[in-house]
Amino acid sequence: MALHNAQEPAADPAVDIFASPLSERPLPKRAMPEFPAPPPVVFQLLRNELLLDGNAAQNLATFCTTWADDEVRRLMDLCLDKNIVDKDEYPQTAEIESRCVNILADLWHAPAGADEANAVGCSTTGSSEAAMLCGLALKWRWRDRRRAAGQPAERPNLVCGPVQVCWEKFARYFDVELRQVPVEPGATGLQPHQLREYVDENTIGVVAILGVTYTCTYEPVAEIAAELDRLQAETGLDVPLHVDAASGGFIAPFLQPDLVWDFRLPRVASINASGHKYGMAPLGVGWALWRDQAALPDDLVFHVDYLGGDMPTLALNFSRPGGQVVTQYFMFLRLGREGYRRVYQACSDTARHFARQVAEMGPFTLLYDGAGALPAVSYTLTDPDSVGWSLYDLSDLLRMRGWQVPSYPLPPDRQETVIQRVLVRHGVDRDELELLADDMRRAIKQLDEGRPRDKDRVGFHH
Repeated sequence: MALHNAQEPAADPAVDIFASPLSERPLPKRAMPEFPAPPPVVFQLLRNELLLDGNAAQNLATFCTTWADDEVRRLMDLCLDKNIVDKDEYPQTAEIESRCVNILADLWHAPAGADEANAVGCSTTGSSEAAMLCGLALKWRWRDRRRAAGQPAERPNLVCGPVQVCWEKFARYFDVELRQVPVEPGATGLQPHQLREYVDENTIGVVAILGVTYTCTYEPVAEIAAELDRLQAETGLDVPLHVDAASGGFIAPFLQPDLVWDFRLPRVASINASGHKYGMAPLGVGWALWRDQAALPDDLVFHVDYLGGDMPTLALNFSRPGGQVVTQYFMFLRLGREGYRRVYQACSDTARHFARQVAEMGPFTLLYDGAGALPAVSYTLTDPDSVGWSLYDLSDLLRMRGWQVPSYPLPPDRQETVIQRVLVRHGVDRDELELLADDMRRAIKQLDEGRPRDKDRVGFHH
């Protein structure tokens, strides 16, 4: 019995993309189409859909990299088919990952061990995964200590200030009580004297933030470590410190080299950072580093017999591309310490220039002016009741010009304060922020006048 398969007529290469069969109807959204389509047609139609996304260059809300060298894109193409977990299949990619870990260990002053070429750390898909791995190491070490002492290990807690949501996920996914310390009036993060009320024998660790998401300031890591030292001397509680340096880990070593926040502090057990933020790598790479081998329990490392080789792995996922790690190494080689310093000094200068303009606009009070921490600016309305609009209204008007400037409340107990934040990344230049400042002035004038957006509009003449 002959079988007959219905076939769509072959596409005529002479026909325009927008007269092709696929473009003559809405794209399938719930089921796979029956027939294939020419790649150029599919590419163009998807490209048109993606135009509805915001312009990444105007996204001043994200910490993530939005600009890349052409060489970065070429390296990403070369690594498109490299699975970084297959270390025996792609040994040079694995070697490059190891080099990055060692470079970061040196940058963050990890103590040199017997084998100085093998720092303790790994790449991840981002700082969130890195934070969860470091949190698991804290939990495992706490549990092992409790069991060795014959004590119960059923109610672990983690103490922190206004952390990013990844720590809330860690606590929920891995059954840890998250003790978030409320932000005091006038403060922008965790303060050392607040620890005593929250730390106890079930505390697996304290998280200090080098670059608070909400305001972009640094929490006082050295002072927090000193307070934990005093707490141990007085109570015997030996609580490790983890530094969430998702952003600041690639800023402080270059702009604040004398700031002691990293493994120079004996209390610091681990650090996470995001390569695809101020590390300037493309989206999809983070880093987790530990002080030494003792800080990373062996039970968290898997040795997998995969594709003919022994592969030690430490990750929450498995297969992922190697391009982001390779391009991270590219950035280390291309810029070096002096290059990173120059880039972020320019970003910091641009942030402070923008902060001065914000201060001169009238209705704002600066919370952070871009000096001393991340290259960013955060501010609030000085007297919200004296104006007939909110920062959310200002965000909406700026969005009409393409600017993505976030407005949001501060964490408890300062949730009544709504702020705006502008991040200055690699690729955000002085002229761009001049244009933003001009648009802010126009938007404020429109909001102050209470003009409807359609008032005094003229007809369309062309």
